[in-house]
Amino acid sequence: MTKAEIQFLRSLADKRTRDAEQLFIAEGSKLVEEIMASQLVVRNVYTTNAAMRGDNVTLIERRDMERISQLKSANDTLAVVEQPHYSLNIDSLRGNLVLALDGVQNPGNLGTIVRLADWFGIKDIICSRECADCYNPKVVQATMGAILRVRIHYTDNLAELLSRAAKMQMPIYGTLLDGDNIYSAPITSSGIIVMGNEGRGLSDACRERLTHRLYIPPYPADAPTSESLNVAMATGIILAEFRRPR
Repeated sequence: MTKAEIQFLRSLADKRTRDAEQLFIAEGSKLVEEIMASQLVVRNVYTTNAAMRGDNVTLIERRDMERISQLKSANDTLAVVEQPHYSLNIDSLRGNLVLALDGVQNPGNLGTIVRLADWFGIKDIICSRECADCYNPKVVQATMGAILRVRIHYTDNLAELLSRAAKMQMPIYGTLLDGDNIYSAPITSSGIIVMGNEGRGLSDACRERLTHRLYIPPYPADAPTSESLNVAMATGIILAEFRRPR
């Protein structure tokens, strides 16, 4: 590999470069093979596996893979992929269960939430601009391929979007300490579930747009327990409850 190639691939670790080039990096043979079989456009594939073939596949040395990898431990395959673009139409979300993320900043949490959404049949996630970049290498890796099946949208004003959805009679759910017990509260099969920042929770603006406030109770209710749940773990509990037959 040339120094210019290595430098360019390494530059894609930076969000500004990813945004400018409209590209992202995916690593690992299983994930790359999934992407190659999907509708996404793969620009180049670099691999140390001599058995991998293709017009845009380049066989490289292990030392070069370690130079271009954006992970702590380099995999055997790395792909440069064009970022997909999805249109966000609130009206088209009606009748579906949708996730909205209000400032989820940890890449591992975002990637896990995308994977959970995929498992529970959520096709769209709406993120505020304060959320982690879904094409951050750590996010892409944590999704375990779910990023191919879940549409991720970013919006400059999540609260305003929620307000429009509420006016269209879409239920807006959020978890709060003063909410109703999720195991007994009436919930619907569609609507928008809003999950907040790891430290601050929901912003005041998004909190004001909720039409339903939920609470995940500890067990037993009066026992000393952790101060809060990890946002990805809480998302898993909530989605499981929404998908439970009633």
